[in-house]
Amino acid sequence: MLTVNVLELTNDNYTEHTSTGVTLVDIKANWCRPCLILSPIIDELSDEYRDRLVFGKLDADDSSETIKILGVRNIPTILLYKDGQIVERKTGAVSKNQLKELIDKHL
Repeated sequence: MLTVNVLELTNDNYTEHTSTGVTLVDIKANWCRPCLILSPIIDELSDEYRDRLVFGKLDADDSSETIKILGVRNIPTILLYKDGQIVERKTGAVSKNQLKELIDKHL
């Protein structure tokens, strides 16, 4: 049974949840088709990797301040943080296997 372990990130809590350890952030919007396809993949991975890293989703429409600071121009965008630093950035739809490779490289 799938246990989704994904934080809803906002302008207010973004830095707190990306400053330590390994964190994968999915920057998305509800109207974005590729984002809707990627979302269940993120949910599945959050279950598979639940004890190894933090997963978060940031709504681009609700968090424009953070989006500007990050320089995000297209969604979906996946950011992988390690101890507060972005170590990977992927834009557009990516497969589950591509995300697993990205994560495994930094664990």
